[in-house]
Amino acid sequence: MMGRAPGFWSRPGSLAGLLLAPIGWIVGQITLRRMSGPSASVPVPVICIGNPTVGGAGKTPTTLALIARLQVRGATPFALLRGHGGSLAGPVRVDPATHDATQVGDESLLLAAAAPTIVSRDRLAGARLAVSQGATHILMDDGFQNPSLRKDVSLLVIDGAAGIGNGHVLPAGPLRAPLVPQLKAADAVLVVGPGAAGATVARAAERLGKGVLSGSVRPDPAVIAGLAGGAVLAFAGIGRPEKFAASLTAAGVTVAELRAFPDHHPYAEAEIAELAARAAIQGLRLVTTTKDMARLQGTPFARHRHAITVLPVEMDMEPAAVLDGLIATAEARATGQT
Repeated sequence: MMGRAPGFWSRPGSLAGLLLAPIGWIVGQITLRRMSGPSASVPVPVICIGNPTVGGAGKTPTTLALIARLQVRGATPFALLRGHGGSLAGPVRVDPATHDATQVGDESLLLAAAAPTIVSRDRLAGARLAVSQGATHILMDDGFQNPSLRKDVSLLVIDGAAGIGNGHVLPAGPLRAPLVPQLKAADAVLVVGPGAAGATVARAAERLGKGVLSGSVRPDPAVIAGLAGGAVLAFAGIGRPEKFAASLTAAGVTVAELRAFPDHHPYAEAEIAELAARAAIQGLRLVTTTKDMARLQGTPFARHRHAITVLPVEMDMEPAAVLDGLIATAEARATGQT
């Protein structure tokens, strides 16, 4: 589980980044060597939604959007993910009625509400279970750097504002491996939201002949309307909590305070009680993400849930032709037509 990203990761030329860069080089070479390792395939298209950096960029909303696009076509896509924050190694099919975030992670519960979802630390074993249960397509949420399961198409998700940070590899920066080799191994890049940093990555992808999509996160308009006219205390334990606050602000909601927690943070009841009390004292609405709410489903949180507003979001991606082309490419590669 990852805590908050160090501040120097977003500052090119920082002393800490430069001092740690030699270690990052070694880490990057190890990761690239691992990415080129042996893989095995399954007899259905595998589409990987990954990112070249650690931290949140919008992979799960992207996976949900692709699930919906395939379901409209009559397909039966399965989601496949490791289940960060969960205790089950899998492979196991997620059942929201019996599993909770401590077992399968928060993201798997969101995906399972939309499509059959498999949690498995062994991606190949998870894919085989999905196929045995009727999957026509497998959508991997993360796992781009894991070679065990052959990917027919890989889509890298980039946050437009954050980009690749200072451009260094862990621990010197947020990259999991050097950018260009990762771009070469991918088929397309999705840049979510505006920003010069994301545009720079998009140009690098275009120079390599990769497809480029633009993404925007659209908050649920009904929830936004319900928040109009007041101020909120927003809290989030996601890759970039400030993005959640920015989405609320952009939608016209006054964010009086943001409480940021590490990604996949396992909330204690006392933390939520403190947030609820603080919001009540200040006359604020308490607002969080669907991912965070997935971690607040146990009995200890029951008395607080009524006080929390959850803001669902959807990912819009353009151009549609590039997106449909990626799906077609995955299907063709899976059947050996390319």
